[in-house]
Amino acid sequence: MENILNNIYVFLIDLINSSSIYGPLLACLLIFLESIIPVLPLFVFITIIFISYGSLLGFIISYILTVLGCFFSYYLWQKFIKNIFKRTIRKNHKYDNIVKKIDKMKLSSLVLLISIPFTPAFLVNIGASLSDMPFKRFATAIIIGKVSLIIFWGFIGTSLVESFRNPRIMIIIIIMLLISYIVSKIVTKKLNIE
Repeated sequence: MENILNNIYVFLIDLINSSSIYGPLLACLLIFLESIIPVLPLFVFITIIFISYGSLLGFIISYILTVLGCFFSYYLWQKFIKNIFKRTIRKNHKYDNIVKKIDKMKLSSLVLLISIPFTPAFLVNIGASLSDMPFKRFATAIIIGKVSLIIFWGFIGTSLVESFRNPRIMIIIIIMLLISYIVSKIVTKKLNIE
């Protein structure tokens, strides 16, 4: 698995580097598409954007595109697949129970799930869009949760193995998750989202 990820990473870096000025633009497009196409490695694109545009602008670009990609993915699934899925799901109680659990998920739990760097964004987007979760709750969770995710991938680096070997990085991840959780609790009370 590590070899496959490394090969994808090298291929994408070579492709983006050989595209001169269009390389960072390609990385921007791929960040947006990653919320829809699960095989794309988000950490590679965010790192490229951070290297190309610097930390502050790289964060802003990566954050906006990731959030927009999640909203777009949510919209696509809800608009075109949800009704078909609901007709099918009535026949299978197992899936119906999963969707009901997603519906009842609190904002703080959803934010925490989104904040974890290894959570597949497309699954969260699909799960939220196929359930009856209000868009307001989903959007708030994405807006809060993606901050720590972008900071993690942008500032921490691209190597998954090195991230786990360095205890300082794990402490930063835990702190970012706690901050996201606390912010989500505050927002829940202020906006009465639950």
